[in-house]
Amino acid sequence: QVQLVESGGGLVQAGGSLRLSCAASGRTFRTDTMGWFRQAPGKEREFVAAINWSGVSTYYADSVKGRFTISRDTAKNSVYLQMNNLKPEDTADYYCAADPSPYGNIRADAYAYTYWGQGTQVAVSS
Repeated sequence: QVQLVESGGGLVQAGGSLRLSCAASGRTFRTDTMGWFRQAPGKEREFVAAINWSGVSTYYADSVKGRFTISRDTAKNSVYLQMNNLKPEDTADYYCAADPSPYGNIRADAYAYTYWGQGTQVAVSS
């Protein structure tokens, strides 16, 4: 059974930091692009960041560029999202996702991602 399990969410004050983790199991994700998406209450799910299969290439939404860093540990089948200088507008449920196209280019479209976690909640207070 393929599973993506997020952790690391919580409540933090504006300007603070959180590190989200995503542990993948059930198949190898070695050749997948891995991404993070978020969905705030009453809003559509939006792309946050993605990292290609090798970890060399990354791509960020403009709203998080310079504040968030995505990374992966292929040996651990895990992907991370370091979030610094958090803002109240970062409040959302954060989802880890996998695009299984092997050795593919990074795509920001949620429809490209087949496997999804259940999400972890991030709340940033002002």
